[in-house]
Amino acid sequence: MWNKELAIAKEVAKKAGTEIMKVYETNFIDTVEYKTDHSPLTNADKVSNDLIVTMLRDSFSSYAILSEEENDDRKRLVNPLCFIIDPLDGTKEFIKRNGQFTVNIALAYEHRTVMGVIYVPVTGDLYYASKGGGAFLLNADGTEERLHVSDNTDHGKIKAVASSSHSCEKMEQMIEKYEIKDLISIGSSLKGCLVAKGDADIYFRHNPTMEWDTAAMQCIVEEAGGIFRQLDDSEMTYNRVNSLNEKGFYAINKPENRLY
Repeated sequence: MWNKELAIAKEVAKKAGTEIMKVYETNFIDTVEYKTDHSPLTNADKVSNDLIVTMLRDSFSSYAILSEEENDDRKRLVNPLCFIIDPLDGTKEFIKRNGQFTVNIALAYEHRTVMGVIYVPVTGDLYYASKGGGAFLLNADGTEERLHVSDNTDHGKIKAVASSSHSCEKMEQMIEKYEIKDLISIGSSLKGCLVAKGDADIYFRHNPTMEWDTAAMQCIVEEAGGIFRQLDDSEMTYNRVNSLNEKGFYAINKPENRLY
């Protein structure tokens, strides 16, 4: 149903990734700015945002857009179709030059995520999904694979993924409570991709995030057979008045791994 939107979002994400890499390969540190919330902003965030917004508006002029780097136009709230964009997810990782950053493009229809694209500029890997169409990874070498979450429900062998830049006391308590030994620390929406791919079983996020951090990831995780909910087990919706994901969330492979 969302074939055109998905095809164009994939193309746009790749082109944005190319522009991001042009900045990544320069000495950009002196140009880093800081927003009012003290989060960093680089030229890569700006050029990626401008390219994505321009291309999506050219192709889908009637759709609303919510982007981390755009002034919020509240007219989006009455539009059933809204692209939700993080032009550079993992700016801190970008600045660290560890490669753990992504381009996130999602589409929400009537407040539910129905399409998600996550592109990894450093590796050239492209994760994508659409509602009812499954989740896939297009590798940089052109090979493609369908994504499926893992089947592991053995809490003694659970694989967890956590943020590499945002410490969380509650997550540390969960790791200790369940004696989780296999823990991957990584930046950006790559954490959700690892759950969708079956390389991790759980991803719990207690700290606040924004809609553009989760929309693409959620579609990919769910279409890979996983579960994505807020920490109070309610549904995560999008194109809201308040774009802050205040309740936290979890992305897990199986209901047996809903840890507390």
